[in-house]
Amino acid sequence: MATYQPDPQMLATASVANNDTIDELLDDNTGINHVEVIETVIDSMEEDDSAMVSHLPEGGYLWKFNYGSVEVFVQLTGTSDADTMTVWSPVRPLPAKDEPSLMRHLLEMNGTSTFESRFAIIDDQVVVIATRTLADLSASEVSRLITVVASIADENDEALRTEF
Repeated sequence: MATYQPDPQMLATASVANNDTIDELLDDNTGINHVEVIETVIDSMEEDDSAMVSHLPEGGYLWKFNYGSVEVFVQLTGTSDADTMTVWSPVRPLPAKDEPSLMRHLLEMNGTSTFESRFAIIDDQVVVIATRTLADLSASEVSRLITVVASIADENDEALRTEF
């Protein structure tokens, strides 16, 4: 069974094409504008003008965009320090033909190759996911979370569907 080891250099360089652009989004009074940072990162990554945003009734936001062969979702529950940013990407529907082996494989990958993200199951889908509160969340961390989830999902979705 082959395991994917993401290239840390690829993630570092993909993290944001231009850190100056992200740094420009800093607000001197309140820190960073998370909405603008997320939109800048998505704009630099999305393919085929696929990005969409929904304003949630509770005051949050939900973005969706295509990256490689996967769809990536970014949810911001609000803009206070107590709110959260969650990034996820479905990589394989369930059930699978050999779920015990799939689960072992995913757990092994969680321990060795998912950085700040992890594999999980949501609504009968294997997803790559990362969640973080907004307290002390920097623009570069926002960029890294989105990049890590999108890259790991894109690198693993086809192999997981084929092997399991």
